[in-house]
Amino acid sequence: MTRFIHDQFAKDYLEQLLTPYGEVQASKRVAGEVRQIDVYFIPNPQQSTIPNTLGLLGQFVTTPSLFEPFRNPASATEICDCLLKLLEVRGDLQRQANRNNTRILESNLPKLWIFTPTASAQILSGFGANPKDDYLPGIHFMPEYLRTAIVAIHQLPSIPETLWLRIIGRGNVQKQAIDELEALSPDNPFRKAALELLYNLQQNLQFTQNQDEEDKELLMRLAPLYQQDREQAIQEGEQRGIQQGERLVVENLLKVRFGQIDNQLQAIIEPLLALPPEEFTRLLLQLSREELINRFG
Repeated sequence: MTRFIHDQFAKDYLEQLLTPYGEVQASKRVAGEVRQIDVYFIPNPQQSTIPNTLGLLGQFVTTPSLFEPFRNPASATEICDCLLKLLEVRGDLQRQANRNNTRILESNLPKLWIFTPTASAQILSGFGANPKDDYLPGIHFMPEYLRTAIVAIHQLPSIPETLWLRIIGRGNVQKQAIDELEALSPDNPFRKAALELLYNLQQNLQFTQNQDEEDKELLMRLAPLYQQDREQAIQEGEQRGIQQGERLVVENLLKVRFGQIDNQLQAIIEPLLALPPEEFTRLLLQLSREELINRFG
């Protein structure tokens, strides 16, 4: 049961990160028997570049891509099933091109990226998957026309470029990635989205029976992070509430004294709010309209 929860997390996670840069179709059905592609990504033609902050994942989405993440090491049968999905998508695209009397460029055909925590030498050899000099360790490419790579997440180096893939690893690899995620700047565009999805994973795992040791350790790792994030959210909410309350006081005092808030009075609200409450309250009660505008306008 927990395996499916982790698989769903990986799908949601990839969809959340990639949606700004193209069309993401999660659980897309393909022809033949009922099969579903976990994540099918089509780049947005208007999106000229993918942010460097996406690292290695950003390199993968420069072309149409199929993503198949596995919680447990992908077996030969599962990899064959992924290849079958890719070939069915390719066949469908070719049929569309034939109907429209157009030609498909090889470079426009989707690539398949299989994300697995580990991949044995036997699996890699059996599929003819080999590393490339211009790619990081852990990425093993099948023969050219198959347009497929097996990404062994636990073989990837622990560098910022691989962070967004190591998040969907498992065990110590995933825990280290969570540590790195927590250390990112709060204004990182992907940090908040990734954390929210990890919190959803945490909630789903909490209500699941038969948790394995890795799940229990993951829950323990996420618990303080979740609590810290929620406390910060509460503090920020309280601060926003205080600021809204102070603004309401200023607006009400202006209305009581001057009848309505026109553009000139509206312009002095922000400068007044920069003062301590006791200070702006005293000034609003003592100064005339002209004095307020001259001083804060």
